[in-house]
Amino acid sequence: MSNKIDISIIVPMYNEEESLPHLIKSIQNTMKKTDLTWELLGVDDGSSDKTVEVMKKEAKKCKEFKPLYLRRNYGQTAAMQAGFDNAKGEVFITMDGDLQNDPSDIPMLLDVMKKENADIVSGWRKNRKDDAFRSFLSRQANKLLGHVTGVFLHDFGCSLKAYKAEVMDGVKIYGELHRFIPAIVAQNGAKVVEVEVTHHAREFGVSKYGNIGRMFRVFLDVLLLRFLLKYLHRPLHAFGMTGIVSLGFGVLLGAYLTALKIFGENIGNRPLLILAVMLIIMGVQLIGMGILGDMLMRIYHEPQGRKQYNLRK
Repeated sequence: MSNKIDISIIVPMYNEEESLPHLIKSIQNTMKKTDLTWELLGVDDGSSDKTVEVMKKEAKKCKEFKPLYLRRNYGQTAAMQAGFDNAKGEVFITMDGDLQNDPSDIPMLLDVMKKENADIVSGWRKNRKDDAFRSFLSRQANKLLGHVTGVFLHDFGCSLKAYKAEVMDGVKIYGELHRFIPAIVAQNGAKVVEVEVTHHAREFGVSKYGNIGRMFRVFLDVLLLRFLLKYLHRPLHAFGMTGIVSLGFGVLLGAYLTALKIFGENIGNRPLLILAVMLIIMGVQLIGMGILGDMLMRIYHEPQGRKQYNLRK
């Protein structure tokens, strides 16, 4: 018999001992109004407060609540991946554990998914209850992400999202890529829809996953995402084109210096000679990296029978 259920609600948690009981109660009240079978996966991301004790206590009171405990603080992306790996639902709902996302929006996300035949429904915190500077940075980042990924959302960073389990099959996220899942899955033809959701001011504690250092990590992940979306299956096009340009300029400079040498000019102490040699070496190396990348891609796909495409179910 299948262990599949309707909904898996996945909540990464880090030092949320005060918020957790209120969150579980709110989710219970919302899901009681539906006729859906559900589970709540709370993933403790190595909390240093009493979150683990509270999770154990709440698990005894709520049979749908299934705690997962990471051995240390791995970050929000790893916590979310742990939830995906252990979820049994036909639809995954992700949300934060700080009570800023409203569980009462869950039925609305499911209705939109059904009406729009969407694979992913992404929340948009239009009336965001964060400080003005953070909201400004978020708006600019979302515009950049739209141009980089080709998926234009107002709010990539909103954790409240609904995913069909079938589109998450085989998707693995690293670094800070949890916020980019819609863009990653969209490359396989998934339909992404955005809807406005409620956003509350934080009631307990302070933000654990947001800081200045994270902004730089996210920027590096954007660069990785750009490569994955455009060049994952053709790395030679990424490295090879740059290598050809570098090699071309190097050869032209070398030809120019060779001509000067033929006409008797001393070129041994000219910086241009060093530049020409460096460009030629860089060009050859980049083209070689592209060829090696293509070979590795074949090794990645062919021995284990991985396909370069996905069929819609």
